[in-house]
Amino acid sequence: MLQAGNKYCADCGSLEPKWVSSSHGVFICIKCSGIHRSLGVHISKVLSLKLDEWTDEQVDALVKFGGNTVINMKYEACLPSNIKKPKPNSSIEERSDFIRRKYEFLQFLDIEENLSCPFVPSHARCSSYSERSSSSNNFPQDKKHYDKQETKSLIGSTFRNSWGRKDSEHKSSKKSNSLAGMIEFIGLIKVNVVKGTNLVIRDVMTSDPYVIISLGHQSVKTRVIKSSLNPVWNESLMLSIPDNIPLLKVLVYDKDIFSTDDFMGKAEIDIQPLVSAAKAYEKSSINDSLQLGKWVANGDNNTLVKDGTISLEDGKVKHDISVRLQHVERGVLEIELECVLLTQ
Repeated sequence: MLQAGNKYCADCGSLEPKWVSSSHGVFICIKCSGIHRSLGVHISKVLSLKLDEWTDEQVDALVKFGGNTVINMKYEACLPSNIKKPKPNSSIEERSDFIRRKYEFLQFLDIEENLSCPFVPSHARCSSYSERSSSSNNFPQDKKHYDKQETKSLIGSTFRNSWGRKDSEHKSSKKSNSLAGMIEFIGLIKVNVVKGTNLVIRDVMTSDPYVIISLGHQSVKTRVIKSSLNPVWNESLMLSIPDNIPLLKVLVYDKDIFSTDDFMGKAEIDIQPLVSAAKAYEKSSINDSLQLGKWVANGDNNTLVKDGTISLEDGKVKHDISVRLQHVERGVLEIELECVLLTQ
């Protein structure tokens, strides 16, 4: 954090970035971090310098990347003179366009990475480029070109294929991912997947479950727990909350090596009450722990196993819930939610 280059966002130059793309080793600001999340964890996994707990391995891996200056020399080596980096006050559209070109399409990548620069670098001008880059319709062609290269995107494809096609709604959201970067975000939701209870059998005697959490166009995934119908994850995942708040979708699958992963249930959670409670707390002077609300389990809401409470603990607005997995014969998932508004 003390390196000179890491005191500014690698993508827009904002001062004192509080987020990191652990996939690329860059320090980024809150606005750019939302767009990184919208790309998907197969392209950029975002961690908070303050909200996430870092392992020694994660810190060592970040150090090995070298920091913003080193990474930008690689990922912006072929940046054309007529493509300008976003500024701290740039729009969401400008940030999204640049970040997708930089990390998803790898359009400015160093030629030493076994890629040829599709654009003329800033030290050499090309009049034809302005015509080629004036329309965003060229994105699919650029992407097709890069898919042919031996790059990290191949690893991303393998990762996506292992779980991205499981649910039709989840699949369609991935297809429309190009729109995700245009969305304004109001905060973050931290999802702690605690454990599963009495999950369905999908192998001979047991299952190898994992959980996908999606919010709008964003998706994150837990690790796989081998041979367990009562898995304990205690794994925290983070997503950006868009201004138009969608349902938080929970999908559980059994990991298979030689065939398509098996469906183990799903649930949908309305996080609007949690966000409303976080906004109300922000405007108040309350410091003591207390219950802010309750999500009641009744006949109209058969997703909840028991009442879920929204509470204030140590200045954090949390929602602990147990959800009954739908479209399967049995299974319960315990989840802890925490809402952090951008203003906080």
